[in-house]
Amino acid sequence: MKTINNYTGFLLIVLLVVMSACAPKITSNQTNKIMGQVIKDSIATTKQVEKEKPVEEYYQPDYLRNEDYIYDTNIHTILLYKTGFILSQPIIKLSSDETIDLSFDDFDMDVKKYKYTFLQCDARWQPSLLQQVQYIDGFMDDYVNEYKSSFNTIQSYVHYSMTFPKQTMKLTKSGNYILKVFMEGKEQQPVFTKRFMVLEQKVDVRGKIKDATMLQDRKYKQEVDFTLLTGEYQVTNPSQNLTVILCQNGRQDNAIRNLKPHLVKGSELVYDYQEENVFNGGNEFRNFDIKSLRYNSERIYHIGYDNHYNHVVLLPDLSRQFKFYKTDQDINGRKAIHADDVKDIDIEADYTLVHFTLPFEAPLTDGNLYIMGAITDWQFTKEGMLKYNYKDHNYETTLLLKQGYYNYQYVFLKNGSTVGDETFIEGNHAETENDFFIFVYNRESGELYDKLVGYQQFNSLLNR
Repeated sequence: MKTINNYTGFLLIVLLVVMSACAPKITSNQTNKIMGQVIKDSIATTKQVEKEKPVEEYYQPDYLRNEDYIYDTNIHTILLYKTGFILSQPIIKLSSDETIDLSFDDFDMDVKKYKYTFLQCDARWQPSLLQQVQYIDGFMDDYVNEYKSSFNTIQSYVHYSMTFPKQTMKLTKSGNYILKVFMEGKEQQPVFTKRFMVLEQKVDVRGKIKDATMLQDRKYKQEVDFTLLTGEYQVTNPSQNLTVILCQNGRQDNAIRNLKPHLVKGSELVYDYQEENVFNGGNEFRNFDIKSLRYNSERIYHIGYDNHYNHVVLLPDLSRQFKFYKTDQDINGRKAIHADDVKDIDIEADYTLVHFTLPFEAPLTDGNLYIMGAITDWQFTKEGMLKYNYKDHNYETTLLLKQGYYNYQYVFLKNGSTVGDETFIEGNHAETENDFFIFVYNRESGELYDKLVGYQQFNSLLNR
């Protein structure tokens, strides 16, 4: 717990540093002229992105995905975190006073009656065999009861928020959960879904991060060695009933899910491998600051207004695949919504089209490049996929974002693969600072669900 508190302090310091950065006001007409064409070229594409949403062949209006997913294109900037710390994981302890905050913006200015419910999943985010009455004490759904309209913004929206669980709707079992939000009377048509977790800490997780043991990987990868101390908590057949999942930063695509104990010593389960528990070190996240739309920050090339949109053009991003490692403070792929010189960030922060450019000599034929991080909900999204500009020899995309501070990386997804490769553009270094999360689930004898019985967060710099 002491390590987590120290790390929380570390993240807060980093956040305060990035929140304070500002640069001189833009006054160059020449810059506006140069970037005008960039903005105009992207307007048509941006409008199409705003109107359309990826539609998979298997999609049906009532098809529920057990993941973070937005079904309604009017919904933007969904935030879900443990109350009190905006950069935290949405995870709370069972039978405690801890709560989770939810907020989101709806571009449709008609105030709606949104409701929500909880759906339990197993360790691999598949629906559990329990009925709602078996894990919810009280009402099966409730209203998202707080809302307010945007003020003095170009993009109009209604901001909704709530805190859960409530006394009238408690969760009685630990594990993985889906928060499903829907309009009153349309429970089978979700507006969006978000993942969160409820923990009952039965198992102590102790570990460390180090450079990979294998000589060929030592300069490029990070190894996560850990031990589970079960104490008086009985774990029957840990190789079969325990599910241990390792995650790096907020990613799910490269999570390690099939680890079994390497050694069992009484109440100690040792997970000390040389290859099975290794992640790419990758590189520090890129960042940009759009808390102000009047002043350029470090990574901003141009700020303007055209065709009823704010526009922010980032400086071109260069490949770092073969460059030396450079230390840089980041927040490990997270985002922090904030706006300078306003009283209420929730409703006075505006939206802007952010233009990304990655110079590349020729288009890739065996896969696609994506923007990865909390900026795209850690997923390979249609909006986050870069398209090749044959005229300028660039990969480009545009995202509509609320004011704040953002981290991101370029990740290559090979055709037919579900695991992205961040090293292709960003490079790979064992020195990189990363967060790692260990989740321990147990399917107890006779139970129909997976309990979340252990959780710990580690940092590659603080936990060596």
